Amino acid sequence: MPDYGAPAALPPTHLLSAEQIAFYQEHGYLAIDAIMPAAEIETVKRIYDRLFNEDRELTGKDTYDLAGAKTQGRKEAIPQILQPGKYAPALLETQMVANLKAMMQQLHGPETKMMGDHAINKPPHNAAPTPWHQDEAYWDPAKEYSSLSVWIPLQPATRVNGCMCFVPGSHRLEIVPHRPIGDNPLTPGLEVVPGAFDLGKVVACELPAGGATFHNGRTLHFTPANNSDDFRRAYIAMGSAYERPRAVSRHFPWQERQRAARAAAVK
Repeated sequence: MPDYGAPAALPPTHLLSAEQIAFYQEHGYLAIDAIMPAAEIETVKRIYDRLFNEDRELTGKDTYDLAGAKTQGRKEAIPQILQPGKYAPALLETQMVANLKAMMQQLHGPETKMMGDHAINKPPHNAAPTPWHQDEAYWDPAKEYSSLSVWIPLQPATRVNGCMCFVPGSHRLEIVPHRPIGDNPLTPGLEVVPGAFDLGKVVACELPAGGATFHNGRTLHFTPANNSDDFRRAYIAMGSAYERPRAVSRHFPWQERQRAARAAAVK
């Protein structure tokens, strides 16, 4: 298991400005044009493509369909690899990761550590969006968090192929009602219950390859379908300054539905 929280092997080459940090704190998200040297983009892309192709057998137990239940022999609509750094340690030794670790600390404090990663590889001409959700809806409801995610496209990210979209200021919300995607409890992904929140104020963050978005664990976000001719490759890193017991308990019924459905499926 890789030590995601280990200090970066390289000093950062890119850092956020005071204006960018202030924007993140106010809006709950931030988009930047470059998180790594341009020369490193192709290196990371080669590692990424190998994980989804030549090394597919190696990553199989951590490869899921974000849009549906994991079914033997069925091709995923939205392939996702959990903890790609476990299978390709070279990812964690890149300037990209050194920079994102430093930026996480700029945004959430010096105690912030990278906690994990995943990769979402939307196929071309794929009609499945990644629905609106808050990351914290996936987590333990008995805890409170100071967490964020970094989303890095390895080709230009546009409205056509599925760039990140946010509701500014939604990081100040509590967790809104969610359900499993498509209301299928065997689906690992979550979506906001239709009508549970007004999604009228949305910002789409188109980016060049090697850019990045940052968002708070409570910020509502979404990516559209990939209607381009190429895969839409995204590498995502998660960071946390703390997670601690909540003073007031809360209840995430969507998680209980998923656990019950998984338990019933193995009987």
